[in-house]
Amino acid sequence: MAEPVIASVDLTNCDREPIHLLGSVQPFGFLIAVSIADWTVMRASRNVFDWIGVTPDRFLGRPLDQFFTHDAIHSIRGYLQTAVFTNAVARAFSVPILADGSRFDLAVHVVGDTVVIECEPCIAEQSVNSGALVRAMIARLQQTPDLRTFYRVAAREMRGLTNFDRVMIYRFDHDGSGEVIAEAARGGLESYLGLHYPASDIPRQARVLYERNWLRIIPDIGAKPSPVEPALDAAGQPLDLSMSVLRSVSPIHIEYLQNMGVGASMSVSILREGKLWGLFACHHYGTHLVPFERRTAAELFGQMFSLLMESRERDSEASYEARARKRHNQLVTVMAGEATRFESIVAHLDEIADLLACDGIGVSVSGRATLQGMTPTVEQFTGLVGHLNGQEIAEVHATHEIGAAYPPARQFADKASGMLAVPLSRPARDYLVFFRKEVTRTVNWAGDPSKPVTIGPLGARLTPRKSFELWRETVQGQSIPWQPVDIRIAESLRVSLLEVILRLSDITEVERRRAQERQEILIAELNHRVRNILGLIRGIISQSKDPSLTIEGFTDVVGGRIQALARAHDQITADNWQPASFRGLVTAEAGAYLGGKANRVRIAGPEVLLEPQGFTTVALVIHELMTNSAKYGALSDSRGHIDIDTSLDPLRRLHIDWRESGGPPVKPPTRRGFGTTVIERSIPYDLKGEAKVDYASSGVRAGFIIPSTYVRAAPGTAVAAPEKAAPPPTAADLPKDVLIVEDNMIIALDAEDMVRRIGVPSVRTAASVAQAMATIDVHTPDYALLDINLGTETSFAVAERLAGMGVPFAFTTGYGEDIAFPPKLLGVARVRKPYTGDALTAVLRR
Repeated sequence: MAEPVIASVDLTNCDREPIHLLGSVQPFGFLIAVSIADWTVMRASRNVFDWIGVTPDRFLGRPLDQFFTHDAIHSIRGYLQTAVFTNAVARAFSVPILADGSRFDLAVHVVGDTVVIECEPCIAEQSVNSGALVRAMIARLQQTPDLRTFYRVAAREMRGLTNFDRVMIYRFDHDGSGEVIAEAARGGLESYLGLHYPASDIPRQARVLYERNWLRIIPDIGAKPSPVEPALDAAGQPLDLSMSVLRSVSPIHIEYLQNMGVGASMSVSILREGKLWGLFACHHYGTHLVPFERRTAAELFGQMFSLLMESRERDSEASYEARARKRHNQLVTVMAGEATRFESIVAHLDEIADLLACDGIGVSVSGRATLQGMTPTVEQFTGLVGHLNGQEIAEVHATHEIGAAYPPARQFADKASGMLAVPLSRPARDYLVFFRKEVTRTVNWAGDPSKPVTIGPLGARLTPRKSFELWRETVQGQSIPWQPVDIRIAESLRVSLLEVILRLSDITEVERRRAQERQEILIAELNHRVRNILGLIRGIISQSKDPSLTIEGFTDVVGGRIQALARAHDQITADNWQPASFRGLVTAEAGAYLGGKANRVRIAGPEVLLEPQGFTTVALVIHELMTNSAKYGALSDSRGHIDIDTSLDPLRRLHIDWRESGGPPVKPPTRRGFGTTVIERSIPYDLKGEAKVDYASSGVRAGFIIPSTYVRAAPGTAVAAPEKAAPPPTAADLPKDVLIVEDNMIIALDAEDMVRRIGVPSVRTAASVAQAMATIDVHTPDYALLDINLGTETSFAVAERLAGMGVPFAFTTGYGEDIAFPPKLLGVARVRKPYTGDALTAVLRR
């Protein structure tokens, strides 16, 4: 029968040798391929006669059940389900496939429409429990304190399981070469620990198969392979043996092993993230067949080792990455508040360089360059940036040997041999470049990796090395290679710098127009909302007029209503203008207005959210009800309380039932003021809902219905217990002299009055950073209240000076939590505008 035709492998195509199509199997077992449709034998290895006494020509074209027992075929069909589902090789041990009871170990997998069945005689081992063996091996691995010991113990465990003369852990480097990082060998053998092997020793196509098949064994390199017959199918194709356990061996690899004096070998893949990280390389200096069940245990151990190794390496990387992420976030927070200019990056080069393990850093923006640490000169750096521009780099670019692609870099290799370039513009023309210095190292090779190719017994093709004696090479012009974690950190920085710091310079003309249009829409919306708010406040002031009120009383009434609106606005803007909690509204109003009496307000029923359009209206109603109750109703003495029940009807409308009890007898109002009008008419008028108020002598009862348009259901949550009101401050609790930095005169005057009323004897104001600095020069304050945004500047410079002098201070802001704070000021207390006396008292109290 014709042998398969294999294309000659010469110096130009040896890396493409079709090692998965060699057309033969190793003779320690036999192969049968059957049609998946009718289980007719399509192919068989020639040595099938040696094992079951039937020649291939009698096998081919006949149903498999004429040779295998019915039970065996039933079992194989069952194993096939696993093979198809996992796209892997299914295994079975000690299966009696023949009528005489002969037992074989089986490997089953599918290739296209063909089921490949590989059989090897079962080697019975008494008292061998593979599962228990692997568990014990893994337990010993997990007890190792460091990676070096972890690798050494793994090699020792693999040798104990397989009984090979030598077991090595072989790790691939970035350039495809490999290094022996751990070894376990019988006495008297020369150590290979620390030796490097060139990438050509394991060609590319072999590495691909190592990623698909975890284990590969060659029990006798001198054994004659058995051809698969027929060599080609009806379509002229050989059988794909990629997943074959018995697949024969490339003549080049046989010669390689012979040159090393090896008689048998086995490899177990080590993968990380699905990619080949290294191998357990097992050598024996005679023939050596590891039983199938033990090989399966070795494969399982290799898989578990891969997971444990990846976990340990990830822990180390995660710590490095978390540190970089923390510093990155702090850095971007600071830079986002600065001008998007070249100077901004230059000012923070130290912090940027600290993100990665590097020896120098450079930045080039619009032709302007700055360098720091161990770097090329400005002229050399400019030339390097020109080289990068010619490469059309769009993402982070890393190399540990700049001179390999850019020969002029050899002139500064002693200072900067490796670089990680971060593009800062689109298209790339500006760069941030991290540099690593040259690391001269001695590499111990197993033979000269650059030895010229010679004509060997297989003709003019790449002939395996004959010498594996120690050969030392001094490597220069290279840095420590950049790792994937370095590239991830740099990519995150690139995105931040592009999107946060330098975005304005990279927006196209169309994007600028769109941004301007969006800005105009936002300004129009802001104008609309501001006018509405101003109109609302004007209406509150106008409608709150009452001849019976003193000026102080009028101020308190208006201030309370405006403060209620502010609290409502805070709640709906805290989630970017999303629906806010009704329960939270009641809790906030009770706590802010009633202080220690707030625990007498009880709420029951499902939690609901109110849309922003309805939230402020309901907030004003609740505020007026609370105010009236505190003045005249249940909360005006120490005995009464309020019960609020909520429910949703079938139309999803919110029903609110307000009941006061336990207080003094209630009298209906003799006149309808603004507060009463708000309670009775706001919800019907603004929300098209319903409102009903009953001034019963036992306590006020009110009922409201909010239309479903403004209501959204939410999971129920318990009402947070409001904080107890703090006792009034004494003079000893308060600072003697307070500086208020505020650019709005009316707000500054209001804050000054509040601070004086609290009991602070001396209050000074400043409208700018310069005025504040001058005021501090005249006399150091005991405390300061700093408005963050002072028009075109911020008060951060004042804060840093006060912090350096040991003067306590708090920020005041109307912007919520979104403003970018310098990292060192993130923990400073903040007071939200508009101010309340309680809020100012809380921060001023010592």
